[in-house]
Amino acid sequence: MEIRIERGDIDGIAALEARIPEFSCPKRAATLAERLRADSGALILIAFADGQPVGYKAGYALETRRFYSWVGAVLPAYRRHGIALALLREQERRLREAGYANVRVKSRNGFPGMLRLLIGEGYRIVALEAVPSPQDPKIVFEKLLAPPSPGETE
Repeated sequence: MEIRIERGDIDGIAALEARIPEFSCPKRAATLAERLRADSGALILIAFADGQPVGYKAGYALETRRFYSWVGAVLPAYRRHGIALALLREQERRLREAGYANVRVKSRNGFPGMLRLLIGEGYRIVALEAVPSPQDPKIVFEKLLAPPSPGETE
């Protein structure tokens, strides 16, 4: 299986999001566009396997040097082939090139594959956020991409 990662767009994410069975309420293009505006420092990546779009990862700047990796998923038939890992690493590479110092991402216990991926790639749990279901709080992860500049604090 040949995997290729390219810059993507809102419509590409929306089409894939609608095909992820775990998402009972897939985000619509308008919701995605609101968060992933061009002026937000948005980065949208789409993974292709054998020429077909099979996964995505997207986020936006929280601050000048901190990025929030907001959404991402891989179609079920293409999981466990390294696609999520390839998306994560490509996102980190591009963020480093753009001068970001760290990246933040949230997940839940309901997505154990994502939790394993994040921990395995050096992301650290920094907080829990309460949600309506106390059994499945949002777990906030961060990873340092580059050391802070002299005189700068995280």
